[in-house]
Amino acid sequence: MWVLLLVPSCAAAVLSCLRLVRVAAIADAAAGRAPAGVAGRPPGVGLYETAYLAGGPARVVELALVRMAGVGRLHLAHTGWTTVVDPLGRGRLERALIGAIGPEGQCRTSQLKAALAAHPTVRDIGDRLARAGLATPAVVRDHALRAVRQVRYALFGAAAMLLLTVLLSGTDAETARTAVAWYALPLVLTGGTLLMARVDVHAYTAWAAPAGQTLLRTLPCRHTAATATDDDLLTAVAISGPAAVRDPRLRAALDS
Repeated sequence: MWVLLLVPSCAAAVLSCLRLVRVAAIADAAAGRAPAGVAGRPPGVGLYETAYLAGGPARVVELALVRMAGVGRLHLAHTGWTTVVDPLGRGRLERALIGAIGPEGQCRTSQLKAALAAHPTVRDIGDRLARAGLATPAVVRDHALRAVRQVRYALFGAAAMLLLTVLLSGTDAETARTAVAWYALPLVLTGGTLLMARVDVHAYTAWAAPAGQTLLRTLPCRHTAATATDDDLLTAVAISGPAAVRDPRLRAALDS
């Protein structure tokens, strides 16, 4: 009976691992078309682009909220509400943010963040960075995350089937030993594939492609310095997120 449990475990392991290898090959091909190196901040890579590379669409939204709140165009309450103070957006992203809040000029911060993260204006930032070879294309990233998740599920499934087989074997030690030997195949295959994925695929599950990650490492993050300027603080928010915000009330408002 345990053979009937082994067959789907092996099939799931083989198929999931093959899919992950295919995704890795596609990601490597995309990386081969990326710039070989990045020196400084390339033209067209500003704060919002840096935020996307560091944390994706959600980080772009957080930076926009901090930026507009810092100049008094938005009020972020720690109770979880965002209120428009100045309805005139300075730029496409600010206009999209104000539009996402709605005609009443106030909405829940969590709802605003979710709505703006899916806005075409934010997606365009990622598309431009992907074409420049700095961001992982959304399709590649989604497929990589899904492929890694499937291999992990196959590993857990094989382990669960092995445990069930051992339990059903009862006092039959010979059957249990045979099952363990055969189940070692899907367990070793999926476990080894996940270990290799940590090296070959993990980089493509991040928002930034390898070239974009190199760029992020070159950017200063001086938000703790006493002489930090507003640009330094915004750069820190772009790279580190709300943790870089020094005002506890604003930080609570962003986390709400």
